[in-house]
Amino acid sequence: MSRATNAPASRERRRRRLKLAKGFRGARSKLFRTATEAVDRARRLATIHRKLKKRDFRHLWIARINAATRAEGISYSAFIAGLIRAGVTLNRKMLSEIAINDPEGFKQIIDIAKKA
Repeated sequence: MSRATNAPASRERRRRRLKLAKGFRGARSKLFRTATEAVDRARRLATIHRKLKKRDFRHLWIARINAATRAEGISYSAFIAGLIRAGVTLNRKMLSEIAINDPEGFKQIIDIAKKA
């Protein structure tokens, strides 16, 4: 009986990994071991950065709301506390969009928060 090798399967594994490393610079896209390390790191960081992106956007929305509320003479924290007391359940993403695209509507929301 002839000897069976694992050559087709291992070649396919290498081909798949090198395909994932396509576009990386230098040896990271050519050599199997460095490509494997680069792909593993890239995948790990992609997962971490998906989480961080949510945090970054929340920072952006808060900064926008803060700028809009200070222009109306109220701080961000007082504005959010007033909204909570008034029972307004708008998230920060929507509040920032309203602040940018509908200043008159945002002034009404600020008035609600000030009254509460």
